Amino acid sequence: MSSQEMVLLTKEELHQLIKNKVMKAGLPEDHAQELANHLSYADSRGVHSHGSVRVEYYSERIAKGGSNINPNFAFKKTGPCTGIYEGDNAIGMLVAKNGMLEAIKMAKENGIGFVGMRELGHCGTLSYFLRMATAENMIGMSMCQSDPMVVPYGSAEPYFGTNPIGFAVPCAGRPPIVFDMATTVGAWGKILDSRARNKAIPETWAVDKEGHPTTDPFAVAGLLAIAGSKGYGLMMMVDILCGSLLGIPSGKHVSSMYADLSAGRNLGQVHLVINPDYFTSLDTFKNNVRKMVDELHELRPAKGFDKVLVPGESSEKKAQDYERNGIPIVKEIYDYLISDDLHYNRYEGKSAFASDTLD
Repeated sequence: MSSQEMVLLTKEELHQLIKNKVMKAGLPEDHAQELANHLSYADSRGVHSHGSVRVEYYSERIAKGGSNINPNFAFKKTGPCTGIYEGDNAIGMLVAKNGMLEAIKMAKENGIGFVGMRELGHCGTLSYFLRMATAENMIGMSMCQSDPMVVPYGSAEPYFGTNPIGFAVPCAGRPPIVFDMATTVGAWGKILDSRARNKAIPETWAVDKEGHPTTDPFAVAGLLAIAGSKGYGLMMMVDILCGSLLGIPSGKHVSSMYADLSAGRNLGQVHLVINPDYFTSLDTFKNNVRKMVDELHELRPAKGFDKVLVPGESSEKKAQDYERNGIPIVKEIYDYLISDDLHYNRYEGKSAFASDTLD
């Protein structure tokens, strides 16, 4: 965004603006409600790369038919603890939420719930679904595939997506531990920010079209995996579980986010939910997690740090700050949300590495 002027909104105000816009694009109210729930959640926790900044992209895809507004959802149990949820290319947030509800139900009944979701759109941030599991005193794991942007270890060209992984556990007397990450060193959103600021990026983040490390954000033609070959292995694991295992396209065959906004994405995602009561008592488990957190907090912090934190604590603090003071939204995004404009044909046919695209 060219302007960094901010507008402060309550979560409720932001939710209503998002809901209004995607309903104008053609999304049914119940679908729009869930999409707005998800995006306002992301902004309210400081994950702005997955919040209201994406409304125009979703509106363009919805308006052009790439998100099914009248899907035929179907869930089939394939075993006591396993199942497949058919998303019929509806918005990813709703499909992933419904799949998590089924996984939680099986975990309550049989200790484990493993659900594969196929034919869904972009699902947003994984932590939203993981918190559904911890709210039921369950352990949650989630991962999803995305279109090729990352060069495998030893390669000079992209093959896998950023393929995020998430993990969350309940904890006695405090918010859950929530871990949600892409399998790349630097997020694409950070590279876009560096472009906007005309600022160099670390040479460990990306490569140019020749496969050489680059510090020029405008020359990026491929992202790098975390920890080299280890990150490469993780993103391969995600792609196999979310693609090959579900019988849908994987690797370089995963559909583009931007090439054809009138077509469904056909993406894959998996949720794994574990019921601690099937392994130890729930209280014992949650107290053991709390003990670990307390001990981590008591460690002597390294230079430049005030305290050793656990995953999820930073976003929890951000959520509290925003609840008191308002959620900062870039004015350009706010102006779009309150406008009569549906979208500006900004995304159709773009390359994944175009300046104004988001992964």
